[in-house]
Amino acid sequence: MAHEFKYFEDFEIGDIEIEKTASRTITESDMVFHSMHSGDWMPHHNDEEWCKTQPFKTRIAHGNLSFCVGTGLIVMASDMNPNVMSYGYDKLRYPHPVIPGDTLTASVKVIDKKDHPKRKTHGLMTHGETVTNQKGEVVCYAEHVFYTLRRTPLD
Repeated sequence: MAHEFKYFEDFEIGDIEIEKTASRTITESDMVFHSMHSGDWMPHHNDEEWCKTQPFKTRIAHGNLSFCVGTGLIVMASDMNPNVMSYGYDKLRYPHPVIPGDTLTASVKVIDKKDHPKRKTHGLMTHGETVTNQKGEVVCYAEHVFYTLRRTPLD
């Protein structure tokens, strides 16, 4: 049976696209590899002794690591819809730190839809993507905008 992919008209503001993804625990190795990939060797992420003198008292993961892991969890939980592709992000926040041993999950909700300013064949749909830790604290929030094919182009 062929999968029916959604078009712009099929998405509604408030739709829960993913209630809760699988989970992933952040390890010390994740933090070291992220430092190597990004080139960000700031002591907040890599110097436990220095961090003991700081407000969180331990190393914290890069915000972008939380974002990347959350994105991966969302992709693993999603069907590949050829009618939708990333247009970019309008907002990205890290309200709580992630420390080694934290376990992250993600959820996705449709928060906005609007006509594309130039293309009558597509609309712009925005997902609110929330990554939380095992305590239910939001560790990453992103507004992901998608270029979404219309079933019926506008006149």
